[in-house]
Amino acid sequence: MRIIVDNIADKIDRLAKTLGKRTPLEKDYISYENLRSDYESKANAEIRQLQHATKKERIASLHGNADLNPDWRFNTLINDAEDVNEAISIAQSFIAAHDDPHWRNNSSHMMIFYGDYGRGKSHIAGAIAHELIEKYETSVLYRQLSSLLDMRFFSYDFNSKDSVGENFRRLQRDLLNVDLLILDEVCVNETMLKKNAQSWLGNLLRQRLVNHKNCILITNHELPDLEIALGKYCAESINEYDKYKVRFTGPSRREQLAPEAISNTPVHQSAGSGHGTNPNTNHTQQPVQNPSQRPTQSNYTNRPQGGYRPGQDLYK
Repeated sequence: MRIIVDNIADKIDRLAKTLGKRTPLEKDYISYENLRSDYESKANAEIRQLQHATKKERIASLHGNADLNPDWRFNTLINDAEDVNEAISIAQSFIAAHDDPHWRNNSSHMMIFYGDYGRGKSHIAGAIAHELIEKYETSVLYRQLSSLLDMRFFSYDFNSKDSVGENFRRLQRDLLNVDLLILDEVCVNETMLKKNAQSWLGNLLRQRLVNHKNCILITNHELPDLEIALGKYCAESINEYDKYKVRFTGPSRREQLAPEAISNTPVHQSAGSGHGTNPNTNHTQQPVQNPSQRPTQSNYTNRPQGGYRPGQDLYK
């Protein structure tokens, strides 16, 4: 066999010389193994590039569907208070827990951010959502509860010529199926939800519980007041979740609309009459207190320490 190969090589060499062509050198030949390895390397690089581009598209789509404020990030959060620092610590633990498939797939978890206005509750919830989208491609939906209830109410107008009903039914599917649902302004300015709203919200939470979906509830109510506002059915639904309760307390960080104008406005109306001032009563206008000078609530230091405790009753 070797002789035959050599004879063929000699014939090719002689033919090349006859035709005045250069005889190929041994180094000009490319082995099949090297050629295959080179093609595989290039193909794998193209696949990785395509996978990276596809992942970026998926993440961008998840961000768009979540309806989150793009500025709600941990690196844009002012961390200068004990309640905010503890909330960030619990939030990071909640995010890290997603590395555990058993934790992620075999139970439903709920974070409850409650307490004073303007402390960064929505900001931290949004920061959690952004990280989950980017690290785990978690599907997220952020909504204010009042807007959902309004949309639900108008979806029953069967004489309406717009697509509110169809839009709400599509939204209802998203509310049930997203991995993380963030409900903000829960029972804002409400002492109690209407019975049909309680039933709808309670059913939504229970169906998500069965499907092992997670939630974040954000409210300005204290927990006993929240229980009354939501009603017994919703409260029982919440208590079925593994809960992470985070209380925020302190002065609001939001800018006042016009603090100087408010503080310099004279008082023309007495607290008792509602129709002008009583000339026989001495009314001394009290200066408006600067938010930075307001005393913080002392009961923060009396609340349980040690972070979240999954499975603990909501109102204990």
